[in-house]
Amino acid sequence: MNAPRLAIVACGIACLTGGVNGQSVAQYRNFALGSDVVSVSALAGIEPTEAKTIHQRPAVLQDLKWRPSRWVAGSTDSSVDAVDQILFSFYNDQLFRVVVDYSHERTEGMTGADMIESISSVYGAPLARSARVAGLPVSQLETESGSLLARWGDSDHRVVLYQTISSYRGAYRLIVADARLGGLAGKAEAQAGRLDDQEAPAREIARQKKERDDARVAEAKARAANKEVFRP
Repeated sequence: MNAPRLAIVACGIACLTGGVNGQSVAQYRNFALGSDVVSVSALAGIEPTEAKTIHQRPAVLQDLKWRPSRWVAGSTDSSVDAVDQILFSFYNDQLFRVVVDYSHERTEGMTGADMIESISSVYGAPLARSARVAGLPVSQLETESGSLLARWGDSDHRVVLYQTISSYRGAYRLIVADARLGGLAGKAEAQAGRLDDQEAPAREIARQKKERDDARVAEAKARAANKEVFRP
């Protein structure tokens, strides 16, 4: 990627993330942490029904995926948006985490320093590597996101940039999270897992019973239909 293209992509990441005048660490672009599914869906231009329910108890946990259009609206020009996809996560209809995966094609050739500089134009100077953000437990998703490059935030919110590496290419991921809601979501997910384990035997018994009942109903229907038309 040549220098002019690098500059265009870096500028695109900064401007499309929220503008060079900076924005709150409690949001990504126009998506504010704490927003409900309907509001986030409206901003993304997708149906709220596309949200996938992960758990229903002890709290409702939902994920909503969005892939921005590869084209500029109303034209045949390709978009310079560096975002490949965004995953919005909700706790009881409140947005607690935004996971932004940037396109390899749109960030090709850009170094970690380039990304940090671009994102700092939105969220301000990053925290020192040794600094810890209080009250923000690290989720499994964050642990699996790759190499941590930089962090921004305060006691209530976290913005973290990762470099993700696969077997064939590397790219970048940005996670914006709410401390309080994220903590509640983590506890709810852990409890949901325990409930799933406890209820697994009963669910299996119910599944087997339904399977037997369905088989009996199907056999009865087949018997009635075949008996009516059977001729020896």
